[in-house]
Amino acid sequence: MAHLRRGGLVFDAVRIDSEAEFLAALDPSEDWDVIVSDYNLPGFSGLVALDLLKASARPIPFILVSGEIGEDTAVEAMRNGASDYLLKNNLSRLVPAVMHGVEVHEVHLARLRADQELGASKQRVHELVQHLQTSVEGERAAIAREIHDDVGGSLTALKFDLAWIARHTDSPEVQSRVNSALETVTHAIEASQRIMHNLRPAILEQGLVAALQWMTSRFERRTGIQCQFRSRHAHLSLPAGVPLVAYRTAQEALTNVTKHANATEVNIDLTLAGGVMSLEVSDNGRGLNPDDLAKARSFGIRGLHERAGTVGGWVDLSSSSFGTTLILSVPLDIVDETEDAAHLELPEAGTPAPDDYDPTSWGDL
Repeated sequence: MAHLRRGGLVFDAVRIDSEAEFLAALDPSEDWDVIVSDYNLPGFSGLVALDLLKASARPIPFILVSGEIGEDTAVEAMRNGASDYLLKNNLSRLVPAVMHGVEVHEVHLARLRADQELGASKQRVHELVQHLQTSVEGERAAIAREIHDDVGGSLTALKFDLAWIARHTDSPEVQSRVNSALETVTHAIEASQRIMHNLRPAILEQGLVAALQWMTSRFERRTGIQCQFRSRHAHLSLPAGVPLVAYRTAQEALTNVTKHANATEVNIDLTLAGGVMSLEVSDNGRGLNPDDLAKARSFGIRGLHERAGTVGGWVDLSSSSFGTTLILSVPLDIVDETEDAAHLELPEAGTPAPDDYDPTSWGDL
């Protein structure tokens, strides 16, 4: 303490003489900047004190001072977490050692606080993203219902009226105009159905497997790219939110294939093993380069990561000149309830949905 005062330090110090006192002083309510310990202590040693400090998980600098400490003992103390060691015949290093220990300790505490703040910030961002995803899907569902109830109903009624006019007129000109109007209305109904499906995939009510089968066959017919869906599961009972995340992930992946991959073949695999659902979408396209992933406003892949996080999952992306593979993994707290397709009269995995299947039909209209 005299050496510290001569070094210009102002401090408060407490002297500890026993293991019990040392343990009491390590109470979290006590705030210490540094521990300066003799090697030989009444009833226990400085190395034991160091072990007790480690067991407390408190990152307090520990400086060992002794007149008889050997090199092996000093090395052991440093390996166990001591900040420094000094010989009593050379206490001129005490002040610099204490100052260095305190500085390192403060930097460590600052880093811990920064890590905690960063973790809290990430959690807030994650919660915000989850809220936004939920809000967006809710808005999409509401818009889809309005299209179904208002636009769809009006278009269907208009189609009936045009059909009635066509049946009750003999004028060739009127017939021609009515037929043209019927064709326009039919295209408008189809467009409304397509928009409604993109907003809210009603096919998911039939299950994720059926939805991915339908998406695969629809993608192949629309783009001409060979697309195969494989799964040994005929039906999966998944927690709420997971089917929609998987569906949107596959939808985004196929959109990227259409826009960027120049692929001729796409494979979609859905598995459930070890309590983890995995959805893999792979293509044989040109692959992605680092510049594609580093674009400042490239939100597609980032959005997939955030969307997966809303259900506790994650996305892995790998790419080469032979193609790109995207894997969505979601841990599930459920038992694999797969049913045998042979007993269910369901289409075999990979079989396209019927051409006349319409998951966005107008229902009771």
